[in-house]
Amino acid sequence: MKPLLLRRCPSRRFVAPWLLLAGLPVHAVPLVVTVTDEQGAPLADAVVAVQVKGTPAHAPAGTSAELGQKNRRFTPTVLAVQTGTAVHFPNFDTVRHHVYSFSPIKTFELKLYAGTPAAPVVFDKPGTAALGCNIHDTMTAYVRVVDTPYFARTDGSGRAQLELPTGDHQLQTWHALLGVDVLGPVQPLKVGSAPVAAAVKLNAKAP
Repeated sequence: MKPLLLRRCPSRRFVAPWLLLAGLPVHAVPLVVTVTDEQGAPLADAVVAVQVKGTPAHAPAGTSAELGQKNRRFTPTVLAVQTGTAVHFPNFDTVRHHVYSFSPIKTFELKLYAGTPAAPVVFDKPGTAALGCNIHDTMTAYVRVVDTPYFARTDGSGRAQLELPTGDHQLQTWHALLGVDVLGPVQPLKVGSAPVAAAVKLNAKAP
């Protein structure tokens, strides 16, 4: 497979605070990834993750995230976390919810509750967990778990930005339209000293 072509990106260089907390290299290069479907339409809520040699697969101890319920919807609909992250599920509604997942990477149930359960759910395996509510069938969400500290979720314009060290890496992309267990192609990614941008096109009709 040919290396992913990169073009110069005028993004401003900065150091993300989580790089310092995770003890990762602070001399990082901004990377902007744009994800589209086969027709070129931008895909929001795609999760891009970059495998960088020598970086830890598991999140540092104490890493946590939040996937809430508000207006009878999960917020956000897609949550991206690193392996080992503890996820809290606060209920901001006045009605109770019953959150569950039967996915192989994490099976759990938070039975009918209001407020925030005392114990978070630790996602200790990479992959995708599909979530639902046993009371409200229209409520669905996904937790995408990656074994790298370099990941981001695309916004409404299909764009995501993250900070990378220089070197030869691998870019992996997931979107719910592909299916829970289906990934986009792994693409080689070469990062130099200048800010860069990459484009990913996904076949949303893949089985």
